[in-house]
Amino acid sequence: MNALMRRAAIGTVAVSMALTMAACGKAGDDKKDAKGSGDTKSIGLLLPENASSVRYESFDKPFIEAKVKALCGDCTVKYSNAEGSAAKQKQQFDTLIAQGVKVIILDAFDAKSTQAWVKEAADKGVKVIAYDRLATGPVSAYVSFDNEKVGELQGQALVDALGAKAADANIVMINGDDADPNAGKFKSGAHKVLDGKVKKVVYEQSGEWKPTVAGQKMGAAITQLGKDGFQAVYSANDGMAAAIITQLKSQGVNVPVGGQDAGLDAIQRIVTGDQSYTIYKAYKPLADAAAELAVNLLQGKDIKSVASSTIDSDTDKAIPAKLLEPKVVTKANINDTVIADGLYKAADICTGDYAAACAAAGLK
Repeated sequence: MNALMRRAAIGTVAVSMALTMAACGKAGDDKKDAKGSGDTKSIGLLLPENASSVRYESFDKPFIEAKVKALCGDCTVKYSNAEGSAAKQKQQFDTLIAQGVKVIILDAFDAKSTQAWVKEAADKGVKVIAYDRLATGPVSAYVSFDNEKVGELQGQALVDALGAKAADANIVMINGDDADPNAGKFKSGAHKVLDGKVKKVVYEQSGEWKPTVAGQKMGAAITQLGKDGFQAVYSANDGMAAAIITQLKSQGVNVPVGGQDAGLDAIQRIVTGDQSYTIYKAYKPLADAAAELAVNLLQGKDIKSVASSTIDSDTDKAIPAKLLEPKVVTKANINDTVIADGLYKAADICTGDYAAACAAAGLK
């Protein structure tokens, strides 16, 4: 082999070795990227709002954080609140995905809008737990209450508050946001009880989960029906009930009003008689179940021990689910519900303006 041929052969071998080394290096980089591409110690938590209900900041968030820490000492929760904006929540969701978070607990502000982003997350190996509201898209699990049962309890509590007057009573209904599937379940459950037990639902509107909107709708109902044209008001939650009661008082109208969420201010209104009932959905068991599902999914463990039933959404079938039982709270059972469960102490409820009413109600 002459010198020219030897140099060509050496060059060919060198190029071949270089390409092999580059290929090996790329394969090694891919392995490293694949191994390090996800955040295996963080759980995303996205809650919907903080204006209509105080529960999310006061109960859901701290309970979830505490349970995650108890189950996984070196895990952290990356939290954001959508503050009533579906667009903002989508940005928060995208941020978590970009950060490599592999499990997200999502309480969707607009559950009907989530299908595409939950699907995109699933395609990237991100598990989404639908919390409280059943988000559309291929969620990995769902934890909530039996929301139609919540509506049934609301309807029956309103009938009970009317007593013997129920059969002749006209009802105003201020429902939740039409974009929220839970609102539809509450409404359906309430109608299941009210229809046939009261005279008629004479005015029905969405309060959009906004107290200001609910107050406006209540004012419009009074204008349309007159002060004596209805005998009770169904409010889908306590935040709207507060605004409704304020509007009724300003017009000199005193009728039974119910809500949902067992907020502290709602319990105080029940003590004074301004609000007839609320629905207590125990936040700690709900939050604990979500945290346990999240940690199990993060660690690749089975979730059937937590989510032992299934539920269908508008887009997906047989979603693993955990459904808890709600309770009605009236003045008669405050001691046996929110106080007995440690949600509030009597001292939390019975502050200055409420002390006399608390004493009369026997709170302790």
